[in-house]
Amino acid sequence: MGRRDTPTLFSAEPWKPRRQLHDHHLAQVADADALPDIEQSEGDAYREVAELAWIADDENQTVERHRELIAKGTCWVAVEQDGRTVAFLSAEIQDDTLHIWELAARLDRQRSGIGRALLEKAITDARERRLVAITLTTFRDVIWNAPFYQKLGFQVLGETHAGDRLRQILRREIEHGMPASRRCAMRLILG
Repeated sequence: MGRRDTPTLFSAEPWKPRRQLHDHHLAQVADADALPDIEQSEGDAYREVAELAWIADDENQTVERHRELIAKGTCWVAVEQDGRTVAFLSAEIQDDTLHIWELAARLDRQRSGIGRALLEKAITDARERRLVAITLTTFRDVIWNAPFYQKLGFQVLGETHAGDRLRQILRREIEHGMPASRRCAMRLILG
């Protein structure tokens, strides 16, 4: 067990939620207030990656930014039976692509399938909108980042295939302090 009597992301045993999830659905404006706390809890997982531990103390998206994404209809939440929001996926349509800005689950709910379920909601929505792809940027070597997305069909894009939009996002992340050698852009082609 890790801090706070929760399993670490590196434990060999898969983590199961203590409570059954009730629903995965499009976020409502009222959900925005809970999302920064979820993002903060998710960020605590980075304390286990020495070079990235600073992320746990970095700023989260603001409630206002969450409200913007919710208003666009591209933010989903996972809610337990007791009404507690425990995870979210926020994204934005850019041209013919859905770009994922954040997928976060409370630390004590990670490795339980919540992220996968939210991602499946986003994929279904993108297909219904007839978008051609889903993109994101992430760490190439952190187990719950690129390796997780690769299992779901996302491919790491080399710089020449990333395109201007993703290269620009990566540049901003690097300017913010993210290590360039560990960041990558990924894409899932929708068919």
